[in-house]
Amino acid sequence: MAGALAYAWSDSFWFSAVEAEVYGLSSFFTAIVIWAVFKWETIDDPATANRWLIFTAYLVGLSIGVHLLNLVTIPALALVYYFKKYPRPGVLGGSVAFLAGLLVLGIINAGIIPGLPELAGKFEVFFVNSLGLPYNTGIICFTVLFLGMLVWGIRFSHRTNRALLNTGLLSLAFILIGYASYSLVLVRSGYDTPINENNPSDVLRFVYYLKREQYESRPLLYGPSFASRPVSQKRGAPVYAKKDGKYVLIDYKPVYEYEPGSHMLLPRLYSSQPGHSKLYQQMTGLAEGEKPTMRHNLSYLFSHQLGHMYWRYFFWNFVGRESDREGAGVLLPWQNSFPKSISQNRGHNNFLMLPFLLGIAGIIFMYYHRRKDLLILGLLFLLTGVALVIYLNSPPTEPRERDYIYVGSFYIFCVWIGFGVLTAAKFLEKAVRRPALRAGVASVACFSVPAIMVANGWDNHDRSDRYHSVDFARNLLNSCAPNAILFTGGDNDTFPLWYVQEVEGFRTDVRVCVQTFLGADWYIRQLKRKINQSDALPLSLDSGNYQLGKNEYLPFYEIPSVKGGINLKEYLELIHQDNKAIQVPLTSGETTSILPSSTLFLPVDTREVKKMNIVKNELLPYLSDSMSWKIGETDLLKGDLVMLDIISSNNWKRPVYFSSTMGSSHNLGLQEYLQLEGYAYRLLPVRVPGASDGYVNSDIMYNNMMNKMYWRETDNPKVYYDDTYRGSPVITARLSFLRLAQQLIAEKKIEKARKVVNKAMAVMPDDTIPYDQVSAGFVGALFDVGENEKALDSARVMAARSDENLSWIKRTDGGKSRDVNTDLFILQSIVRECRRARQDKEADRFEAIFRKHLQAFDIYGG
Repeated sequence: MAGALAYAWSDSFWFSAVEAEVYGLSSFFTAIVIWAVFKWETIDDPATANRWLIFTAYLVGLSIGVHLLNLVTIPALALVYYFKKYPRPGVLGGSVAFLAGLLVLGIINAGIIPGLPELAGKFEVFFVNSLGLPYNTGIICFTVLFLGMLVWGIRFSHRTNRALLNTGLLSLAFILIGYASYSLVLVRSGYDTPINENNPSDVLRFVYYLKREQYESRPLLYGPSFASRPVSQKRGAPVYAKKDGKYVLIDYKPVYEYEPGSHMLLPRLYSSQPGHSKLYQQMTGLAEGEKPTMRHNLSYLFSHQLGHMYWRYFFWNFVGRESDREGAGVLLPWQNSFPKSISQNRGHNNFLMLPFLLGIAGIIFMYYHRRKDLLILGLLFLLTGVALVIYLNSPPTEPRERDYIYVGSFYIFCVWIGFGVLTAAKFLEKAVRRPALRAGVASVACFSVPAIMVANGWDNHDRSDRYHSVDFARNLLNSCAPNAILFTGGDNDTFPLWYVQEVEGFRTDVRVCVQTFLGADWYIRQLKRKINQSDALPLSLDSGNYQLGKNEYLPFYEIPSVKGGINLKEYLELIHQDNKAIQVPLTSGETTSILPSSTLFLPVDTREVKKMNIVKNELLPYLSDSMSWKIGETDLLKGDLVMLDIISSNNWKRPVYFSSTMGSSHNLGLQEYLQLEGYAYRLLPVRVPGASDGYVNSDIMYNNMMNKMYWRETDNPKVYYDDTYRGSPVITARLSFLRLAQQLIAEKKIEKARKVVNKAMAVMPDDTIPYDQVSAGFVGALFDVGENEKALDSARVMAARSDENLSWIKRTDGGKSRDVNTDLFILQSIVRECRRARQDKEADRFEAIFRKHLQAFDIYGG
């Protein structure tokens, strides 16, 4: 019970248990598989015991449809089988058993999960293309043949009394029965539901889905580094599509070959994502253009992948956690000097190292009393922890903390915490003679471990009355006009939007276009059909232009004749025709379309636009018969091409919006044509010069922000808003309020501006969601609307907090490992606004604090 409760209240598992994700159920399957194997070990009757093995196989099969984590337990559990079947084990036998477990893992992970569907796919292509039979004939034949062979094998092993073979084949059958739950994906996709990622509606696309081919693959044992440059491209596996009763070969998956000598063993420093090469250089000290060596490789492995991305998480769970901020460190018992922003953070959990020490005591007990079990648990701990770190080969940055991946190893450590109770009882043997009393005293003492974990962790795992992820999605949709097209970014935008539309039926007239998926052929097909109340999107290019492997990227290659710009509609027509005028040859001998100019222009029918009444009167002078913008000297990706196609083909008939969370780098250089109306920018054929971050329509935005937004419990100090909430959702809200207030002030609408800033401060007060760098901008807005006392009060709170934060950072690590820029920016903004409002006395005090920290961090005058 002590071990189980310690796991239940460990930080990472508790987070998974209350998160709408797969990891809670994944932990259940890991636990029950380990339990079932140990249950099998205790049963002497072979027939009864074998049922438990078959049951375990069924659980493994079921777990595949949830998460693959539980598979990594198989090699260690193979030792349980070996120790039971061979009472006098040896190193050689144990090694063979472990390798056999690895083989079983490989068969399931590579042979069964993607292998069987892939083989079925080859049958299907042969039967349809070569024999001229209807779709799905090959799949039916393969299924009948495979199951027939399996049934024959089970019957044969039964008739000939081959118990081991019979148990193995039955186990395979039950793995497949469990794995068959995955067929739900095929069935669901066949109904073409509104959310249908990867469209795994046939066996070929199902294999693509299973292999997660939409994600970047990383080399594991031998391969290139981030500094390696591809020098050629070969054809990989063929890619097929259904057409006219056949499977038509449309492309080959690219296989890149790199420059000689650029490969290395155990490559850790690899990622092709933008910006990652710079991070690798910063972490390893590599200069620009310098090739990484094995020393750099191993340094990154031990310091970042194992240190920062595993052991930090491990100690969070069993030693203590500094705060809920991303990148937070470990909290040791003797550390008690923290600024209030950390010490009063609900994620500030100090377990006094008691869970860790009790787990170590459990390991010591098992070493002296149960070494075989210690070996098995030790391997499970390594396989679900360190081995997983090596297998996943994490990049230099992640969109969120990844501690939930390694809960399997934390589960094993909690088993050792349970054995730590026995260590405590053993320690009390001399002091307490009566066994029952001794057990009771040890149990009570050791229950202090889960007790301190639940006492510390309750407040930062309590999600009661926290609705703002849903309200954020509502607010984003309510920023859009009816029947809008909304371009959004990654998961944090997309999943809440999908929820409120598909579950709550809210604003289903808005078509959400996820920029992450825009380059995928399956997603483009979904855009071209009606979903809910949203009609199909206009696209001028056909499916052939957007098929997999076609127009994946269009390199920038300026043609002198179009240096002044190219008509977007004409450009799209040239791509549609595969016109040689905008194509260049590749080293492979093929040709590709290009982006021939850094400037695009789009004709505008001003008469029709005026009839639509979408441009406010004050902006009509900026309306012209053509909109021209600089897209930049950069390669176009297919997703960018889709966005341009939608914009061009739409002809202003449906409102087009960009989510403000996406950042200016994702709006194709159209900033000066974007009108801010809440949480989203509307694209209009009106260019306001100098509007580098769009311009504000104060009338529409005021109505949206003041009358259409939801703020449930954001002013309730009892509700816990973690670092994820204090990121994009809160910053987006505060920045929208601030930009609206500043625009109203510029338009001399002071009373309206006062209402805006007061509402912004009221719906997200400091005692619920602490002021951030955006809040510093409200100091000036409050001065401008005559709320001087509120301005000074908020400035004092922010200045005191930044002063305390910066002093602590300098005292602890000199600012080397923590970002000081946010607090310096807050202080600088406060000083500037106080000077502008002629609050010189307060400005002098704040400036003294600011300059003190500039000098402390050696950036005085910087």
